[in-house]
Amino acid sequence: MKPVLFEEVVLAKDFPDKKLKKGDIATVVEHHPVSDGEDGYTLEVFNALGDTITVITVAESAIDPLTENDVLTVRSMVAA
Repeated sequence: MKPVLFEEVVLAKDFPDKKLKKGDIATVVEHHPVSDGEDGYTLEVFNALGDTITVITVAESAIDPLTENDVLTVRSMVAA
């Protein structure tokens, strides 16, 4: 997978330090090519109202493309 800038992607793993979970959607805002290893991507994560929650840099293996079979859902980041 080689996402392009401003493409939406889905997290392929949890990032507990950022309170992000596998399946959360993020937007690619920067590509970090690596000549000998795995490329990285800076992602911006938004809430349902479009406000930025966090920015995170991850390895390419930590993201997947969105597909036509994906269904969007809502979850709260606040513990009940």
